[in-house]
Amino acid sequence: MSTETQNDGDDLEERVTNFLRRNFPQIQMHGGSAAIQDIDRETGEVSIALGGACSGCGISPMTIQAIKSRMVKEIPEIEKVNATTGMDGGDDMGGMSPSFPGETVDDSEADEGPEAPF
Repeated sequence: MSTETQNDGDDLEERVTNFLRRNFPQIQMHGGSAAIQDIDRETGEVSIALGGACSGCGISPMTIQAIKSRMVKEIPEIEKVNATTGMDGGDDMGGMSPSFPGETVDDSEADEGPEAPF
């Protein structure tokens, strides 16, 4: 790998990181996190993992969809975004509910979760 290619890759990773930081501050404010797992510059494919409170959050599918649609529009080199919450099994939340720093949850009422981060 040439130095020029390596620098281009670092720039792309920096732009993806800045995209996440700039467009989705609510993820962090609600106790979640977003991390780049892999960037394949040849195919234009990026893998993102949402963690923390995102793993049990009912709106994480909307967050993932927003990341997928916005990132390919904003960063021309990105062709496809794969994003997961680490919840193997998709819609099955396994009885988990989201929790956020400083929040007290009354289990007798249904928790509707936070507003969508977009």
